[in-house]
Amino acid sequence: MSERRGILSTIAEWVGVFLIAFAVFALIRTFVLSPFTVPTGSMEPTIQVGDTIFAQKLTLNLGHDVENGQIVVFENPVAGTEHDILVKRVIAQSGQTVDLIDGVVYIDGSPLDEPYAQGSSYELVTQAPGVEVSFPYTVPDGYIWVMGDNRENSADSRYFGPVPKENLIGIAFFRYWPIDRIGTL
Repeated sequence: MSERRGILSTIAEWVGVFLIAFAVFALIRTFVLSPFTVPTGSMEPTIQVGDTIFAQKLTLNLGHDVENGQIVVFENPVAGTEHDILVKRVIAQSGQTVDLIDGVVYIDGSPLDEPYAQGSSYELVTQAPGVEVSFPYTVPDGYIWVMGDNRENSADSRYFGPVPKENLIGIAFFRYWPIDRIGTL
């Protein structure tokens, strides 16, 4: 009988360890860190199709804002599209004015130095249904302006308008797959 109690005690301990580990994993994934796989080439050359990245959520959960130049993961503001989650670079904040002149992005009248960008930044001919963005464009309160690094192959704020801050999921900071390109973003 004592041998049976010993086995049951061991099983109960392992179940407890498993439940605690699962709870810690769930808390970390919900509030601190989540993995995302990038489905499109809109962030090339910085992030390639199929790269798997980590996005940290802690900064946003603590009420801090994102900064211009950071790469963010967010819910697609256009419902019913192929991709529910998008990855883009923050270009401008609430109150800043974005302009596109001769393929260059200007923020508040100053050209951006964008060594990460590929291609030219022109207005898109087609925009999402119900979206009307013309330049210069001042980002409204509670929103950010995002663009893909692959400027000529990115459906970004030029297409769907500014992104509500409540759509933000996390700030991308680390690529862990593929192994040969592992590192910070």
